This record gives sequence, structure tokens and C-alpha cells, in this order.
Amino acid sequence: MTKLTSISALEALREDILSRRDPKKTKLSVCSGTGCRAYDSEKVIDSLKAKLLDQGLNDKIDLVTTGCHGFCELGPVMVVYPEGISYFKIKPDDIDDIINETLNQGKVVDRLLYVDPEGNVITKEHDIPFYKYQNRVVFGSNQSIDPENIDDYLALDGYKALATCIGSLSPEEVLEIVKKAKLRGRGGGGFPAGQKWEATRNAPGEVKYVIVNADEGDPGAYMDRSILEGNPHSVLEGLLIGAYAIGCQKGFIYIRQEYPLAVEHLDQAISQMRELGLLGENILGTGFNFDIIVHRGAGAFVSGESSALMSSIEGKVGEPRPKYIRTSISGVHGCPSDLNNVETWANVPIIINKGADWFTSIGTEGSKGTKIFSLVGKVNNTGLVEVPMGMKLHDIIFKIGGGIRDGKKFKAVQTGGPSGGVIPEDMLDLPVDFDALDKVGSMMGSGGMIVMDEDTCMVDVAKYFLEFLAEESCGKCVPCREGITQMLHILQMICAGEGQPEDLVLLEEVAAMTKECSLCALGQSAPNPVLSSLKYFRAEYEAHVNEQCCPAHVCKELITYHIDPAKCKGCGKCLRNCAVGAISGTKKEPHVIDLEKCTKCDTCFLVCPPKFSAVTKLSGSEVLPES
Repeated sequence: MTKLTSISALEALREDILSRRDPKKTKLSVCSGTGCRAYDSEKVIDSLKAKLLDQGLNDKIDLVTTGCHGFCELGPVMVVYPEGISYFKIKPDDIDDIINETLNQGKVVDRLLYVDPEGNVITKEHDIPFYKYQNRVVFGSNQSIDPENIDDYLALDGYKALATCIGSLSPEEVLEIVKKAKLRGRGGGGFPAGQKWEATRNAPGEVKYVIVNADEGDPGAYMDRSILEGNPHSVLEGLLIGAYAIGCQKGFIYIRQEYPLAVEHLDQAISQMRELGLLGENILGTGFNFDIIVHRGAGAFVSGESSALMSSIEGKVGEPRPKYIRTSISGVHGCPSDLNNVETWANVPIIINKGADWFTSIGTEGSKGTKIFSLVGKVNNTGLVEVPMGMKLHDIIFKIGGGIRDGKKFKAVQTGGPSGGVIPEDMLDLPVDFDALDKVGSMMGSGGMIVMDEDTCMVDVAKYFLEFLAEESCGKCVPCREGITQMLHILQMICAGEGQPEDLVLLEEVAAMTKECSLCALGQSAPNPVLSSLKYFRAEYEAHVNEQCCPAHVCKELITYHIDPAKCKGCGKCLRNCAVGAISGTKKEPHVIDLEKCTKCDTCFLVCPPKFSAVTKLSGSEVLPES
């Protein structure tokens, strides 16, 4: 690569890249993100490369191996452009048919197309409900970019925003654009990014830092990982623009050690930037100097908190500090430090290129732009979705997500990760933005969204998240360390049928103390799953306490398994699969469970053929229906 010494040289390079690309040429965009790699997308890509070469098509077809496309459960995913034909669950054995039918004859391979819950076959990507109802402002470019090739990013106006800022705008003007856009941090708290930038810029001190928080630790959340894997330059460009506006010459990217592909693509992107002169001294001949250090975190959830993250960067234990002085005033090594998460930084170049007015035209009064969510759980279409702020929960779950699996009934959705709250069915019309979620006892968080069906026990859900938070609490402050432990202990007793009515009052008291007195956001938000589930599903807690009954038949100590003799046909599946020999019976005769031996592993219930449904779970005073 030739080092770029001016803004005009960058534009000349962009024009050269575009001049060598034919927008009408067939392009195969194949996902190679972590999710699709789990489904052997690398084998698919290797097979595709080899067969395109064998048939002399490698010069006629552009093959782009990209980051995540979002529809993760149907991977590996391929989109054929310019037609927009989408293929899912591709295997190496499917490549011959794709080449022979689609590439050579212009036909579609029907078996690889998307089929909706009603059985309708959909060919084009933009017609699939999962994509149709999204607004993929930040995430959409993933499908057009090879993250290992900076040319792909440059072809999509990459680093144009940076050139605009350092070439024709003052730092103050850049700062005002971000403030006018009302961009709020996508990492959890939703603090206005422009205000944080301004506080860091105005703080006393010669040395200042900008930091990318890529320490994404919420269970089931992988939005930031997918952006860094698929489009790392969008984050890097945003970081450089922030550094210019604030007055920084060095930045950090704090990324989880468990994200090896994201680290690999990030390192490659930074190396390419150095070669082109987009990083280092005198960037694009403008006199702007900036460099980046990638810091790998050890995986502690608490290190996602700003001051704990900065302590980790300094080589200390990742523990939070009292914030009598904000990190924007005294952060890394006591210097003013601005911290935003991956998605926040990725929004910055878009705002510069399209304008603050365009950005504020999307979203609600208090929450502008779009938000990427990790939509997981008991929903038909799981994956990453990007929607405008203010979209209703119902539309996300039922239009984009395709509704609840196996015809089950929706029960609740948890937003904001382990520190978020659960939202019941009667609030499905809630608009999803920072303020609306906060009002109902939940939070936006980094964007986790876990859908739950009627078979979910809300007491067990609260217990699950507190088990996670108890493990991840750094233990530095007593309210968090002991408060979470005591809440968890009470929940464990309730799930075991040992709870007392007064435990619910005590649970609320401990939760309120933990929320009020904890040092950092981990402890302050840890009670949310407890308080929200108590608020909206108190009857379920009371059933556990007063009746020793788990209505969802989840809590092991409160359920027993029985075989209905009227339904059991003696097929023997439960007997053969019982690991402890608790089931007895002869062929074609009703079987019996020895409750003394039964370990309540759920295997018999799961393997019993649906046409019989002979195995039944009972809890509390429930009795087996009369035959």
C-alpha cells in the first residue's frame, strides 16, 4: 500500500477502487462471522472458492466473505447480488447447485430459501420479515465488506467522515455536530456522547485518551463483537473523529480475550490503517496525530464498568473506583478519558456523513437513531436486529422475531442483560428507548433481549441472573458483595420450596439497599431482575412460597414426574433413556416412575412421543388428571 499524504490522495484512492468495480457484476456475500463459522461456513467458502476456480468463474463472480448478517440461527447465510437472493443453512454439498442453477442459469435453489411460519417461500432478502422491518444503519454494511480488506470499507465512503473533520471542520464544530445529533451511549447508561466528549475536552491536562469499550459481557449478547468482526473500520474511524474533537493523541480498545476473531480483524484493520497513513503521525497531511493500543481484557464482567476498565488498562485489578471525580476528568493514569462502547463509536462517521438532522429524524424525542439488539430465547427468529429507537416490543418480537416457538404463549422479555428487568405481556406496546425501559424497571443496557415463553419460571430467571452477578461481582464493596449473595440465597430457598411469606419483604429490602448503596453500576442494577419480576409476577413468587408450587414446572424440588396410564402405550422410550433406572414396565403396557429413584432430569418428559404425551409434571397440589 502507498501511504496517503493528503485528503485528495484518499479520494483518489477511493475513485480508483470504485473504477475497478462493476456494480452490475454478480457478487456472493457469504457470512463468515463467529455464528456462521460454528455451522462450518469456512468449509462452505473453501468449497465455493475451489469450484468457482474449477469452472473458470472466479473472474466473473465477486466472492466476499463478510462478518455477521444477523440471521444467525439460519447460518451459514449467502446473499446473491444484485438480485438479493438469500440462501440459508448452506452446506458444502449445496455449492454445485448454487453454481449450476443460480450462477449459470439464473434460477433459484428452492430448498435453500427462507420459509416463513405459514410455509411461504421467500426469495429476496428485503422481503423476509426478519430484515424487512429493520433499519440497518450501523449493521447493514456488514454484508458488503470483507473485514480483512480495507478497500471494501473505502468503497463505501470509508474515512470520508474523518477527512471531512480533520480537513474542513474545527474540533469544536465536530463536537457540536455530535451534540446536535443527540447521540446517546449504546453501552448501557445512555449518557449523551457529546456531553461526555465535551467534559473530557474541557478537563485540565495535556494528555487525554479516548477508549472503545468492547468488553461485552452480557449473556447472549454479541452486538459489539459482530461489528468488530465484520466492520472494524467503522469503529476505528469513529474513534479517530472523537480523538480529533476531544484533543487526544492516543486511544485504547479494550476487548474481551474471548473474542479472537474480532481481535484478529481489529489488528488487521489497524495494520492496514498504518500502511495507508490513516494512523500515526500527520494523518493525511493535516498535522493530526493519533495512535491506538489494543488491550485484551481477561473476561471479568465488572470490567465493562468504566473505572474498572480503566484500572485494568493500567495493569491493576479490574475493580471500580468511587466516582467523586468522573473518568472524563480523571481516568487512565489520572488523565481525562472518554469511554464509549463499540456501537456508539460506529455511529459517529454516519452522523458526520449524513448530518445531525438526518440522525435526529430517526427515533424518539429522548432517544435518537437506531439500536442493535441481540434477540434470543424462545423466539422463532433469533439473531442481531437493528431497529429505530421507539419501535414497539411487540413488533420486534412478533414481526422481526416471528413470534414464540412451538406455538407457545409469550410470557416476558428481559432487556438489558443480567442487570436488566423483565417486561410482561401487557407491556408489549412499550416503545423501546432508554427512558421508556427505565420507567418500567428495565434498561436498554448494551442491547440484550431475551424472550421467554409460558414454560419459564420467573423466580428461576431471577435466580439465574443473580447467580451470574454473584460470580461476577468484584467484591470490593459490601452492599454488592453481600447484597447479591443474600438475594440469591433467598431465591434459592424459594425455588427449593423452603421460602416463607416474609422472605418476599426481606428480598425487596435487600434489593433496595443493594441498589442504593453499591459502589458501581453492577451492584446498583443487580436488583433489577428481582424487583421487576416481583413487581409483575408476584403471584408466581407467592405460589412458590405459599403452595410449594412452581406454576411453570421448572423448579426441580417442587415438581414430580408421573406417567399417565391412560396415555402410556408402553413404547419404552422413557425406560431406555432413564439414566438411573427409575422407570419400570413391560412392552405395550403402562410404565411407572419410582419417585424415590427419580432425579428429575426431565429426560422422560422430553423423549415421550408427542402423540402420546404420557409423561406429566406435577407441582404443589396439582394431581394427575383422571383417566
